[in-house]
Amino acid sequence: MKIFHTADWHLGKLVQGIYMTEDQNYILNQFVAEVEKEQPDVVIIAGDLYDRAVPPVDAVHLLDKTLDKIIHGLNIPVLAIAGNHDSPGRLHFGSGLMKENGYHVTGKLSTELEPVILKDSFGEVHFHFIPYTDPSTVRTIFKNDEIITHDDAAKYIINKIRENMAPHARHVAIGHAFVTPFGEERENTSDSERPLSIGGAEYVDAHHFKIFDYTALGHLHQAHYVLDEKIRYSGSPLKYSISEENHKKGFLIVELAENGEVCVEKRHLYPLRDMRRVKMTIEQIFNENRSDDYVFVQLMDQTPVLSPMEKVRSIYPNAMHVERAQVSPISLKDEDSIPKTKMNEMELFHAFYKEVKGEGPSEEAIEIIKTIMDELNKEEHKEVKAK
Repeated sequence: MKIFHTADWHLGKLVQGIYMTEDQNYILNQFVAEVEKEQPDVVIIAGDLYDRAVPPVDAVHLLDKTLDKIIHGLNIPVLAIAGNHDSPGRLHFGSGLMKENGYHVTGKLSTELEPVILKDSFGEVHFHFIPYTDPSTVRTIFKNDEIITHDDAAKYIINKIRENMAPHARHVAIGHAFVTPFGEERENTSDSERPLSIGGAEYVDAHHFKIFDYTALGHLHQAHYVLDEKIRYSGSPLKYSISEENHKKGFLIVELAENGEVCVEKRHLYPLRDMRRVKMTIEQIFNENRSDDYVFVQLMDQTPVLSPMEKVRSIYPNAMHVERAQVSPISLKDEDSIPKTKMNEMELFHAFYKEVKGEGPSEEAIEIIKTIMDELNKEEHKEVKAK
C-alpha cells in the first residue's frame, strides 16, 4: 500500500503580520499534483490542518478545495486527525457523513477507538486514529485518574488499541504528539510550534508505538524519525518561522509491504517564496537582485540606518524583520552610571555613542566632536556679545 504522509498545514497561519494563505495554496497545489502523479492508496494528514481553532474563511475554503481535488477529483481517501491547533469539535463535525465519501476525520477521541480499514492486494490495513487530546480529557473519557501526563494518555490509548488489534492485518497509527525516544525532554524543531503543556509533561515515549507497522506523526515541523525508522514526523510543508530556515520541506511517501515492512521516501516541495536570513550592510543589500522571499535582515552597518525597513523593502518587498547586528554587552564603569542630567556635553556624547554603537568613540571621533563643539561655543559667544 502506498501512503502519502503529511501534517501541520497550519492553514490560516499569520507570520509577522503576513497571512500565508497564498503560499499555502501554492504549496498544496504542488502536493495535489504529486498525489495525481503517484496515485497513492491513501493520504494521511496528521493534525494541525488549521493554525487556530477558528480559522479565517480563506483557510476553510483552501482546505475544502484541496480535499475536494484529492477525494472527489482523484478518488483517493484522506485520513485526518485534530492537532493541538485545531478545534476538535469543528474538525469532527459531519465526520459520519464525510467518511461515506472518502474523508475520514477524527477530531474528538472516543472510547471505541475503531480503526479505519482499507485494503490493497495483500489484504487489510488498519489505520488507528489518536488525535491530540489533553490528558485531563483522556482521564475523563476513560474514567482513569492515573492519567496525568501526555505519556500516560498515549500509553493508555495504545494499550486499549492493542487489546483489539486484528492479528491478520497490518497496522498504521496516526498521532499528534511530542514523541521522543524515551519520553525524555527534547528541544522543539521550531519556535513556531506552541508547547503542549508546561514543564516535562508533554513528551511521549516512542516505545509505545512499536506495535504498529508504521506511525504517522504530526506536531514537530522538521521531518525525522524517532527511535525507529517506522515512527516518523513528515514535518510541515512550509516554513512558518525563521527557526525553520534550514528545514527541507515536503512530505513522505510510505510503501507498506505485505509483511508490514516499510520503505520511506522524502519528497520535497518548493515554496512560492523562501524564508531566510540576510546578514549584510545596507549598501550590500542595494547591490542584491530584487527578491520576493520572506527575509529576516540583520544590518551589519557600523552607523545607524535611518528608515531601515523602508530601504530594505526596496529590494526585499516581503521583508519580515530588520535588526542591527548584536554587539557585545557593555561593562559599566563608574562614570557610565552618572545621571544624564548631570553629564556635560562630552559625557553626553560618550553615552549616546555607546548606546547607538555598543562601544566608546574613537580618538578621531572625539577630536571631531570637540572641534564641532568649540565652533558652536564660539558662535554662541558671538551671539551673546552682539546682544
